[in-house]
Amino acid sequence: MRIEDESAVEEPGINMTPMIDVVFQLLIFFMLATTYIDPEKELEVKLPEAESGTETRDEPDEIVINVLRDGSYVVSGKTLPKDALADELKRAAQRNREIPVTIRGDRLVHHESIVSVMDACGLAGLMNLSVGTLDGG
Repeated sequence: MRIEDESAVEEPGINMTPMIDVVFQLLIFFMLATTYIDPEKELEVKLPEAESGTETRDEPDEIVINVLRDGSYVVSGKTLPKDALADELKRAAQRNREIPVTIRGDRLVHHESIVSVMDACGLAGLMNLSVGTLDGG
């Protein structure tokens, strides 16, 4: 007959492994989710498609000008009137005349709004312009 030793009984405990696994899964999820956040996607800008476009990499000093459907301009999350846009571009040109400027206009915006942004860039001395589009292929 087998007799159990009462001093060898394990004390009940909480297994922390599943909780640690869940916490690490959540940490990985949030780290990946925040890397794909694009602040300009919050704007209702629907870019036109182009088959000949090339994919660009974001440059740290790049100026991205969003032209919304109503013709207003958004730069770095701030809505600017036309005269304030020109002043902002002049300040940027004083820092660096070679700074790239990407103009992202909604597909239904009037062409006049895009031309006025290009004109403001030209008057400020910024010549490294590109137009943002979606890949049409």
